[in-house]
Amino acid sequence: MNIGCYFGSFNPVHHGHLIIASHILHQCHLDQIWFVVSPQNPLKPAQGLLNEYHRLYLVQLALEGEAKMRATDIEFKLPKPSYTIDTLTYLQEKYPQHTFSVIMGSDSFQNISRWKNYEQLLKHYPILIYLRPGYPVNSSPAAANITTVQAPLLEISATQVRNNIKAGQSIRYIVPENVREEIEKNSYYKS
Repeated sequence: MNIGCYFGSFNPVHHGHLIIASHILHQCHLDQIWFVVSPQNPLKPAQGLLNEYHRLYLVQLALEGEAKMRATDIEFKLPKPSYTIDTLTYLQEKYPQHTFSVIMGSDSFQNISRWKNYEQLLKHYPILIYLRPGYPVNSSPAAANITTVQAPLLEISATQVRNNIKAGQSIRYIVPENVREEIEKNSYYKS
């Protein structure tokens, strides 16, 4: 199977993530997309992160009924912080029958040189980049297998979702309804 790995904190998952994943699944002819919930992104502060198991569960709720998308806790079993190249190496060893691609926004791609062993990542794994306004993909290393995709983007961010919750504002329609219910039931992101 050809699997797209969509790495992220998903703090929390929202409709923007789901729309991008759905679009890339079909445009890039993937068999599945795995939402790789990262316990700790080495390029982002851990402060304000909901517990990784809670974030994983929210992604699982968001993907209920999706046959070609699933959440994975693979990085929970690896050393922290999580490095994409280490996760992909582990996945390739564990599932040698699959081919793995990396899904990322063009904003993240502009920082790729800050990633651990990014040269190996670009050399060995296809990169599926959804374009974000203001972050063009101008050039890529010769060895890289890069596909750019014009995905429909919503101006939604996990930061905005968290800020709405803290301000007592609704997150209805920004996140899936079952995710909203779980967040409200457990008072996530209130403090």
